[in-house]
Amino acid sequence: MDFKTTLTAVAAVAFTATASFAADYTLNINTALATSDPLYAGLEAFQENILEASDGRLEIKLFPNSQLGPDEDVLEQARAGAPVAVVVDGGRLGVFQNEFGVLGAPFLASGYEGIRKVVTSEMFEGWVTDLNEGSDLQVLSFNWWQGERHLLTQMEINVPADLAGVRMRTPGAPVWTGTIAAMGATPTPMPWGEVYSALSSNVIDGAEAQFPAITGAKLDEVITHITKTGHINLITGIVTSGGWFNSLPEDLQVILREQSLIAGDIASYGTLNSLDAIEADLISRGISVRDIDVTPFKEATAVVYDDLGYGELRDILRAIAAGE
Repeated sequence: MDFKTTLTAVAAVAFTATASFAADYTLNINTALATSDPLYAGLEAFQENILEASDGRLEIKLFPNSQLGPDEDVLEQARAGAPVAVVVDGGRLGVFQNEFGVLGAPFLASGYEGIRKVVTSEMFEGWVTDLNEGSDLQVLSFNWWQGERHLLTQMEINVPADLAGVRMRTPGAPVWTGTIAAMGATPTPMPWGEVYSALSSNVIDGAEAQFPAITGAKLDEVITHITKTGHINLITGIVTSGGWFNSLPEDLQVILREQSLIAGDIASYGTLNSLDAIEADLISRGISVRDIDVTPFKEATAVVYDDLGYGELRDILRAIAAGE
């Protein structure tokens, strides 16, 4: 065998070996988060653990900073059967399955432990089944906690009246726009990736977000005040195509859901452990970060539940969150 033939044979063996290790299935996960966000570490753990648990049959690819497009667009791709997933809040899912919208309602629960009880309950699992059957979307897990959301402005905020006339960015789901309107501001829906430029060019006057997202998007450069209202306890989930998920071998379906739940805990506790340091860093950069009495905001936003038909559900979920 001459040298050229030998090289050809070696290359053929190398190609065959590489091909034999190629994953049978690939899932592309889109997120608006930056790689610096503590939640992203959970996604990386998910990526690694899925490859191991599936013996290389299923591969996860991550796309931070909304590289695959806005969340709503990726959800539509998923509904069409594409092997894509997105880290998304309940408000956006409420468009497809009404009950999910309550997860984004104001002051539903505080901290991670309570809301985790809600999104791992039998009631929630019923919503998951209905979403798959009715809208071709599959929740892998919904225990990806991003923190409590606060008001980001160029002025001091103490009571709802201080938000009069303030154009505040919010996601477009009814539960979000309703909450921001009830708090006193003018809701202005837009993709997260546009918030920095909109604030810097005065297209909007404020936004609301959790601490990791503030630093991830460098919003400390375009705001001066953070008012710690904690009005929305931001719990999110990984949602993929129902059709694609249903077509997977059953063992891979189980692996995806089990590993997503495990990774969600990694992400959420990582977020929890990062909050004090992020807040201290923001203060060191000259941002005013203040606690206030949130009672007026709780009272102002109570109407949101009834407006959206969540009054009865609110009481049930708050009892679940409290462990009752």
